[in-house]
Amino acid sequence: MAKGLDLQLDSDFGQRVQRRLREEPVIWLTTTGREGTPQPNPVWFLWDGQSVLVYNRADAARLKHIESRPRVALNFDGNGQGGDIIVFTGRAELTPGETPSDQHAEYVAKYRARMEQVSGSVANFARSYPVSLRVWPDNVRGH
Repeated sequence: MAKGLDLQLDSDFGQRVQRRLREEPVIWLTTTGREGTPQPNPVWFLWDGQSVLVYNRADAARLKHIESRPRVALNFDGNGQGGDIIVFTGRAELTPGETPSDQHAEYVAKYRARMEQVSGSVANFARSYPVSLRVWPDNVRGH
């Protein structure tokens, strides 16, 4: 886990967080816009045990938001009845040295069908979403 992030893996909540980080296809990434307005966006992601990796279009507004305001939130959809809530807060930064999405074996294993559906191929997806960022969570809450 990232330094400062304590999931208490022996707890039901910690185990649920770990499962959702492994299995969920979408997480909501909320940045803060220029005028201070929260800007939530659903994104595909990969959890590596310490950080969340997200690939982006080069013109995604969230990239500018993160450069000037790196504090972000991540959350999963709830269960539709106000339960199964998981919210992370942390620091995001652009990570230009990342392996491209089409060469990232774990990312392709998780998203191949979606990448092909959205862009026609994993190579086309990598060309369309070339900018990587990582979020290092430092807090998690929920119920």
